[in-house]
Amino acid sequence: QVQLVESGGGLVQAGDSLRLSCAASGRTFSSYAMGWFRQAPGKEREIVALIRWSGDSTYYPDSMKGRFTISRDNTKNTVYLQMNSLKPEDTAVYYCAAKLSSRVYVSAQYDYWGQGTQVTVSS
Repeated sequence: QVQLVESGGGLVQAGDSLRLSCAASGRTFSSYAMGWFRQAPGKEREIVALIRWSGDSTYYPDSMKGRFTISRDNTKNTVYLQMNSLKPEDTAVYYCAAKLSSRVYVSAQYDYWGQGTQVTVSS
Protein backbone atom coordinates (compact mmCIF):
# COMPACT_ATOMS: atom_id res chain seq x y z
CA GLN A 1 0.00 0.00 0.00
CA VAL A 2 1.26 3.45 -0.93
CA GLN A 3 -0.24 6.73 0.17
CA LEU A 4 0.54 9.84 -1.81
CA VAL A 5 0.17 13.46 -0.75
CA GLU A 6 0.70 16.28 -3.22
CA SER A 7 1.61 19.84 -2.29
CA GLY A 8 2.85 23.02 -3.90
CA GLY A 9 -0.13 24.03 -5.98
CA GLY A 10 -1.60 27.49 -5.95
CA LEU A 11 -2.57 30.57 -7.91
CA VAL A 12 0.16 32.05 -10.10
CA GLN A 13 0.43 34.39 -13.05
CA ALA A 14 1.26 33.40 -16.59
CA GLY A 15 5.01 33.01 -16.99
CA ASP A 16 5.59 32.03 -13.37
CA SER A 17 7.07 28.77 -12.13
CA LEU A 18 5.87 26.25 -9.56
CA ARG A 19 7.31 23.10 -8.09
CA LEU A 20 4.92 20.41 -7.01
CA SER A 21 5.92 17.75 -4.53
CA CYS A 22 4.43 14.35 -3.86
CA ALA A 23 5.36 12.62 -0.62
CA ALA A 24 4.86 8.87 -0.51
CA SER A 25 4.46 6.60 2.47
CA GLY A 26 5.86 3.12 2.64
CA ARG A 27 9.31 1.59 2.58
CA THR A 28 9.20 0.41 -1.03
CA PHE A 29 8.90 3.77 -2.76
CA SER A 30 11.96 2.99 -4.86
CA SER A 31 10.12 0.02 -6.38
CA TYR A 32 7.51 2.24 -7.99
CA ALA A 33 7.37 4.09 -11.23
CA MET A 34 5.83 7.49 -10.58
CA GLY A 35 3.84 9.87 -12.65
CA TRP A 36 2.26 13.30 -12.70
CA PHE A 37 -1.11 13.70 -14.36
CA ARG A 38 -3.54 16.57 -14.63
CA GLN A 39 -7.21 17.08 -15.23
CA ALA A 40 -8.82 20.33 -16.24
CA PRO A 41 -12.57 20.96 -15.86
CA GLY A 42 -14.51 19.17 -18.55
CA LYS A 43 -11.43 17.38 -19.87
CA GLU A 44 -9.96 13.93 -19.51
CA ARG A 45 -7.02 13.23 -17.27
CA GLU A 46 -3.75 13.46 -19.17
CA ILE A 47 -0.15 12.45 -18.61
CA VAL A 48 2.21 15.27 -17.71
CA ALA A 49 5.41 13.39 -16.88
CA LEU A 50 6.52 9.92 -15.85
CA ILE A 51 9.67 8.61 -14.20
CA ARG A 52 11.26 5.22 -13.65
CA TRP A 53 11.87 3.91 -10.14
CA SER A 54 15.58 4.77 -10.38
CA GLY A 55 15.04 8.24 -11.81
CA ASP A 56 17.24 7.54 -14.82
CA SER A 57 14.46 7.44 -17.37
CA THR A 58 11.57 9.83 -17.94
CA TYR A 59 8.74 10.31 -20.37
CA TYR A 60 6.93 13.46 -21.46
CA PRO A 61 4.17 13.72 -24.04
CA ASP A 62 5.17 16.06 -26.84
CA SER A 63 2.81 18.72 -25.52
CA MET A 64 4.63 18.75 -22.17
CA LYS A 65 8.22 18.76 -23.36
CA GLY A 66 10.33 21.79 -22.57
CA ARG A 67 8.45 23.36 -19.65
CA PHE A 68 7.94 20.45 -17.23
CA THR A 69 10.60 18.41 -15.45
CA ILE A 70 9.96 15.39 -13.27
CA SER A 71 12.47 14.17 -10.72
CA ARG A 72 12.53 12.05 -7.62
CA ASP A 73 14.49 11.61 -4.42
CA ASN A 74 14.16 8.05 -3.20
CA THR A 75 15.88 8.93 0.08
CA LYS A 76 12.99 11.30 0.81
CA ASN A 77 10.22 9.21 -0.78
CA THR A 78 9.32 12.24 -2.86
CA VAL A 79 8.70 12.98 -6.51
CA TYR A 80 8.72 16.50 -7.91
CA LEU A 81 7.30 18.34 -10.88
CA GLN A 82 9.02 21.56 -11.85
CA MET A 83 6.76 23.69 -14.02
CA ASN A 84 8.14 26.73 -15.81
CA SER A 85 6.63 29.41 -18.04
CA LEU A 86 3.16 28.49 -16.90
CA LYS A 87 0.21 29.27 -19.13
CA PRO A 88 -3.51 29.66 -18.35
CA GLU A 89 -4.12 26.38 -20.17
CA ASP A 90 -2.00 24.64 -17.53
CA THR A 91 -4.78 25.29 -15.03
CA ALA A 92 -5.87 21.91 -13.67
CA VAL A 93 -5.80 19.59 -10.71
CA TYR A 94 -2.44 17.85 -10.70
CA TYR A 95 -2.18 14.32 -9.40
CA CYS A 96 0.75 12.11 -8.65
CA ALA A 97 0.46 8.37 -9.01
CA ALA A 98 2.47 5.23 -8.36
CA LYS A 99 2.78 1.99 -10.29
CA LEU A 100 4.71 -1.09 -9.24
CA SER A 101 6.96 -1.36 -12.26
CA SER A 102 10.64 -1.67 -13.14
CA ARG A 103 10.32 0.71 -16.09
CA VAL A 104 8.73 4.00 -17.01
CA TYR A 105 5.05 3.07 -17.15
CA VAL A 106 3.51 4.91 -20.07
CA SER A 107 -0.16 4.58 -19.25
CA ALA A 108 -2.81 6.13 -17.03
CA GLN A 109 -3.40 2.78 -15.32
CA TYR A 110 -1.51 3.46 -12.12
CA ASP A 111 -2.13 1.63 -8.87
CA TYR A 112 -2.18 4.48 -6.36
CA TRP A 113 -3.25 8.10 -6.64
CA GLY A 114 -2.96 11.19 -4.50
CA GLN A 115 -5.84 13.53 -3.81
CA GLY A 116 -4.55 16.17 -6.19
CA THR A 117 -3.39 19.75 -5.87
CA GLN A 118 -4.97 22.67 -7.71
CA VAL A 119 -2.85 24.80 -10.01
CA THR A 120 -4.46 27.95 -11.36
CA VAL A 121 -2.65 30.18 -13.82
CA SER A 122 -4.09 33.64 -14.41
CA SER A 123 -3.46 35.59 -17.59
